[in-house]
Amino acid sequence: MRRRTGRLRTATAAAVFALSAGLLAPLPQAAASADTAAPTATAADGDLCKGQCADILPPGQNGNATLADILAHKVFGTRPGHSSDQLSRYDSLVGGYGSLTDAKLNDFFNDSSFGVPDGQVESVTTPRPDVTITRDKKTGVPHIKGSTRYGTEFGAGFAAGQDRLWMMDLFRHIGRGELTPFAGGALANQGLEQQFWPSAPYTEADYQAQIERIRTTEGARGEQAMADVQAYVDGINTYRVQSKNGRYFPGEYVLTGHIDSITNVGEIQPFTLSDLIAIASVVGGQFGGGGGGEVQAALSLLAAQQKYGLVEGTKVWESFRQREDPEAVLTLHDGSSFPFANKPANPRGTALPDAATVVPEQLVYDRTGSAGSNTKSPLRAPAMLEPAQGMFDDGVIEPGSIGGRRGMSNALLVSGKSTASGHPIAVFGPQTGYFAPQLMMLQELQGPGISARGVSFAGVGMYVQMGRGQDYAWSATSSAQDITDTYAVELCQDDVHYLYRGVCTPMEKLEKRNAWKPTVADSTAAGSYRMQVWRTNYGIVTHRAKIGGKPVAYTSLRTTYRHEADSIIGFQMLNDPSFVTDAASFQQAAHNIDYAFNWFYADSRTAAYFNSGMNPARSPDTDPALPITAERQYEWQGFDPANNTAGYTSFAQHPQSIGQDYYISWNNRQAKGYATAGFGFGAVHRGDLLNSRVAKLVAGGGVTRASLTRAMEEAAVTDLRGEQLLPELLAVLRSGPVTDPQLNTAIQQLESWRAAGSPRRETSPGSHNYTHPDAVRLMDAWWPLLIEAEFRPGLGDDLYRALAGNLPVDESPAASHGPTGGHSGSAFQNGWWAFADKDLRQVLGQPVQGPLAKTYCGNGDLAACRDALLTALKRATAEPATEVYPADGSCRAGEQWCADSIIQRALGGITHPAISWQNRPTYQQVVEFPSHR
Repeated sequence: MRRRTGRLRTATAAAVFALSAGLLAPLPQAAASADTAAPTATAADGDLCKGQCADILPPGQNGNATLADILAHKVFGTRPGHSSDQLSRYDSLVGGYGSLTDAKLNDFFNDSSFGVPDGQVESVTTPRPDVTITRDKKTGVPHIKGSTRYGTEFGAGFAAGQDRLWMMDLFRHIGRGELTPFAGGALANQGLEQQFWPSAPYTEADYQAQIERIRTTEGARGEQAMADVQAYVDGINTYRVQSKNGRYFPGEYVLTGHIDSITNVGEIQPFTLSDLIAIASVVGGQFGGGGGGEVQAALSLLAAQQKYGLVEGTKVWESFRQREDPEAVLTLHDGSSFPFANKPANPRGTALPDAATVVPEQLVYDRTGSAGSNTKSPLRAPAMLEPAQGMFDDGVIEPGSIGGRRGMSNALLVSGKSTASGHPIAVFGPQTGYFAPQLMMLQELQGPGISARGVSFAGVGMYVQMGRGQDYAWSATSSAQDITDTYAVELCQDDVHYLYRGVCTPMEKLEKRNAWKPTVADSTAAGSYRMQVWRTNYGIVTHRAKIGGKPVAYTSLRTTYRHEADSIIGFQMLNDPSFVTDAASFQQAAHNIDYAFNWFYADSRTAAYFNSGMNPARSPDTDPALPITAERQYEWQGFDPANNTAGYTSFAQHPQSIGQDYYISWNNRQAKGYATAGFGFGAVHRGDLLNSRVAKLVAGGGVTRASLTRAMEEAAVTDLRGEQLLPELLAVLRSGPVTDPQLNTAIQQLESWRAAGSPRRETSPGSHNYTHPDAVRLMDAWWPLLIEAEFRPGLGDDLYRALAGNLPVDESPAASHGPTGGHSGSAFQNGWWAFADKDLRQVLGQPVQGPLAKTYCGNGDLAACRDALLTALKRATAEPATEVYPADGSCRAGEQWCADSIIQRALGGITHPAISWQNRPTYQQVVEFPSHR
């Protein structure tokens, strides 16, 4: 909404002042919510990091804004305190990493020491007599200290309410598939609930069963976990009631029609334990899943077999699948092997569909009104609310901001043998996108059995999920190993019955009926629809097809379904200083986390790694990369559909290590023998950007926190294609004379960029001009053209499209290039880098381990390959910047820096300016412990 007449601005300003002055009669937040005490410092309980631990989480700690805050932001551009005070420090590392020293680290990071020093206390809140929440002046992070376990967890919930109440409400509704009735019917909201709910559809009884299972089957830790969750929920609800009564609740509740701005009539629905299961299903599914996609894999295999024949087509497909590429970068480079999800020599039970019979399962029925459309019907809003009118018209979470393929997070750890101090150093963190407020929140928890500081996903913050303890720190990256399989169930009687162990069994229908109407925030016209899925003993139906002429349904079965919150036990252990005392006990804690993650650890003595996940013990005959026939002999070993349990691989079978010289992870392969769950884990991977730099540091010795951070940030502003692919591309282009002056200039620009390290970085902070803008534009325009020119003629249209369905061709930072979505930071995870690398080396006659089954560029002829690439480059030089970087909601066409830039996607009424692109964790720690308990 851009209409801003002087008259409206004046009227709105008056309204904002009226709100602030007492139209809503808000009480001061601290006074209304709890007793307060005079600011006093909190002790740094058991802190053995001695000022050498740091962290950062932009944009800021405070994620709640009252209605007055939102209107003031819309009119005057002001922001609530602590909502943006970490953003500039995070952004400034792009321009400052080159001269970084240990002494300068806190110019770019927070001091993550325990406690709050004298003179730095901003407020102390006592929501109960047994807990205090102390916030520091610099960041407003809550330092929660309880004298009882209940009080500690209650304080964590209360602080979560203070900092993330609206966001937690959003995510419980996303998890339950009820976003549109809550936040509005915007097309993006419809799409988001349609994306998440089918992957974790539950009844209320299902939620309760998961809660009771933890409480009754996990022993004393399970009972304690559920008591902690109850205390956490109690804390959220106490803040919820107090903020509503005191009228300092988030203003989004007014703008979405839940509470009247004048009378205060309306309600914020109480939080329940089952809400936390719903939130966990969103978080775990987004960042801790793995596998699936077998139907699409089957379609590309069929396309390969159709083109090349059964035997040769399978070889071609396998060479693109790259399950265990010998040239792939590995986190464990010590030669250790951990066989899992491998293809058997003679697979049985593979369930490939008949050609042209696969149909996705219908999800949405009975659409009315604006369902499936973007029809608007704006309300006549009160004048004082007009500045916020339509702020959610594009969705409360913008399209592409969340969901889809996600390769997230990175880690760099160096053992003490190679550091200047003799102690391990870690620079690591989760890469979870950029939102305002952030999906995670910082907190410190000190209480009986708990001592940690770090981040937790809002709404499930009973424990710190990634952070530091008294003398150790830990973090994670998404590992995405195969914990999801696709089964083909044979239909019987009709299309909603299937054979289960020889018995014709009815499918269970799960449905969600949603309706919405216009609000001030979302002017989408009224509408409704019904979402419906069918649940079987083998999971949720995703597709229909025929096999051998017989109708089947393909289902998706993941090990963590019905176990969304079981990982709570592992997180409880990680926060317990009496449990985690060394690397081995850390690994045991991580083993109790069921989602698919790579976990990293550092203390003063060693660094360590462990890969977590409920890895199913499969039938040795089945190929997990493709759909499997739903018969007992091909089920997971010990499979019990009633609780979705099975036999799982043992602790020893998970990739793990203690004391390797260094570790890197950027969602790359874990270890030898550990087969990948999807395409894209070949000879070129963004993990190479870290591996080459850390290996060089280790070889030189004397690594410091600053030098390891510099290595991370240099990789964060480097174009993977420029560093890893340009040498081969240029070798092909320069294999003969280039007589076209325009092409020669383009090649020289690319060569100059490559010699400078292939950066995507400003000439100076704030210039918004890249150091090599023409070369970057050429690469962005050329890449999709060169891949098509290299591969499409040989593969043919059908197979090329099918493989591109398995793995997108590109994922550069620019908003219009790749599947991640614009302005999200994360880049270069999914693309045809490894395919191009092997193919070009094959054309150049260079040695290749694990080559492609055929050579595609120029059909293997160097001159023909060169001609194809030059023709594609010629097309790229003619493509104007306005086409390479089309306009979007944040940038004008042709704005290169802006197209790459990171935007904190607003989940509420407060927005933030764009920052420079960097491919870096959202929350990041830099740690070096000098001593141990």
